[in-house]
Amino acid sequence: MALPSKLAVVVTALASLVLPASAQDYPAHTVRIIVPFAAGGPADVYSRQLAQYLSQALKQPFVVEDQPGAGSIIGTAAVAHSKPDGYTLLAMSNTHTVNESLVPNKPFALMRDFVPIAPINYSDLVMVVHPSVQAKDLKEFIALAKAQPGKLNYASSGTGTPYHMAGELFKSMSGTDILHVPYRGSSGARNDVLGGQVQMMFDAITTMAPNAKAGQVRALATTGAKRSSVLPDVPTVEEAGVPGYETTIWLGLMAPKGTPPAIVEKLNAEIRKAIDQADVKETWAKQGAVPMMMFAAEFGAYLEKDIAKWANVVKTANIKIDQ
Repeated sequence: MALPSKLAVVVTALASLVLPASAQDYPAHTVRIIVPFAAGGPADVYSRQLAQYLSQALKQPFVVEDQPGAGSIIGTAAVAHSKPDGYTLLAMSNTHTVNESLVPNKPFALMRDFVPIAPINYSDLVMVVHPSVQAKDLKEFIALAKAQPGKLNYASSGTGTPYHMAGELFKSMSGTDILHVPYRGSSGARNDVLGGQVQMMFDAITTMAPNAKAGQVRALATTGAKRSSVLPDVPTVEEAGVPGYETTIWLGLMAPKGTPPAIVEKLNAEIRKAIDQADVKETWAKQGAVPMMMFAAEFGAYLEKDIAKWANVVKTANIKIDQ
């Protein structure tokens, strides 16, 4: 009877050795980062920058795959149903925390089917209009929208995205009626605002600021608590006439539930190293992006708080999914 007991001890000891070894050897082959948004947007751009660093640091390819659709639902569901071995990761944003309350019938639940790895960065949005819009500042735009309820349009990269929620929050807080025009991704939305097919958009300052500086669109306001160093002459939405308004876009990385904690911690450590580099901080600052430094558990708490925050906004502002 003693032999099985000893064998059990040996097996347990071996198991304890194997688990750290598997994490130590990770990654042993290509890692996919699924971006559930269209190419050219902030999630795609910063995921590719991060993938390049991780490929160099961990000596294996980290490959970004864009799988847009349904306001991030399609690509996110694909990751939720993938093997939890650290080789399929999800690039995500506050679209995901919004969708927890805005889209109740999803094929996944964020905090049930995923584990947090690390945040990447955040940036303000900028509210822009096509030059043909007869409004030189935010107060004039609000007056125009109130004089023509339901006649002005605003573009977004899809239902539940930060661009959509920024617009709905603006409508609610400014008392305006502006028609939402959802796209499959931010590039299509941005192009139609630049082309004048849609009058207005809230876009990431990291991607739209160059267009505003070139005069292709008119920047009316930024969405942060203070003015952006990238567009210092543009007032915040609050400054320009909507008290209490503030919103941003942030990005992060998650993995399917069941991914070994040691792998999660390894990825978290490498991501924190990447975004703490002086040249990364300097480049991002010029673009309007700010690194977000958190351990995995901290990021988990941040996600829970953000889910609750947006659930309250969705309920208070009575925001509905576009049919």
